[in-house]
Amino acid sequence: MNQPTEDLKEESLVSHLIELRSRLIKAGSAVLVLFVCLAPFADFVFSQIAMPLMNQLPEGSTMIATQVASPFLTPFKTTIFAALFLAMPVVLFQMWSFAAPGLYENEKKFAIPLMISSVLLFYSGALFAYWVVFPLMFSFFTSAAPEGVSVMTDISSYLDFVLVLFFAFGMAFEVPIATVILVWSGLASVERLAASRAYVLLGAFTIGMLITPPDVISQTLLAVPVYLLYECGILLSRLLVKKNKEEKETDDESSINP
Repeated sequence: MNQPTEDLKEESLVSHLIELRSRLIKAGSAVLVLFVCLAPFADFVFSQIAMPLMNQLPEGSTMIATQVASPFLTPFKTTIFAALFLAMPVVLFQMWSFAAPGLYENEKKFAIPLMISSVLLFYSGALFAYWVVFPLMFSFFTSAAPEGVSVMTDISSYLDFVLVLFFAFGMAFEVPIATVILVWSGLASVERLAASRAYVLLGAFTIGMLITPPDVISQTLLAVPVYLLYECGILLSRLLVKKNKEEKETDDESSINP
């Protein structure tokens, strides 16, 4: 008697897996296409990523490769991450397209601007790290080198270092989105978030200390934007709560006075 129901569930699961595979293929294809386009310019891509450090190195100093395959693999690896970085809107859109059928109409209206703003904020965090944090941080590091010590950074170590910071600052700039989601889902209230400001500030400096290099400059450059973005998230959450309240009052009035 339960056979039709079980068959229906099995068909539904298979269709979801097929849809997931299709979305993953499309997302992977976008990354692959961008990588193929960027691959001939791998050395240029790496030189652009390395520019914040190269501009701060003392005259006569260069970056070095301490491993045999590093001169080839490091630009290659950089290009892969650059392709993924540029294809992120497509990747997130495919994720959204897979999840969208399971959302209500009002949730879709809320999720679309949330997804767009999260992409823009992630890019903003990465660009902030590249244009602001890296020059100041590398300037401090190179100037702090003891006399007689030549600053020559390994290209593979440098890439691993900046990728961590790119990701850290990109995720740090997602704080307003996380704040809005907490309020929208009902897991926290605006008042509770506002009362936690001191803990957030302390946590921002602690995370900055753990993620960024052990210097006050880079730690502060991560912690201060995180706290300011947290305040922006609280402000946006207040507007969201106010809007939802007004819509609810309008619906109540419409039901009373049809």
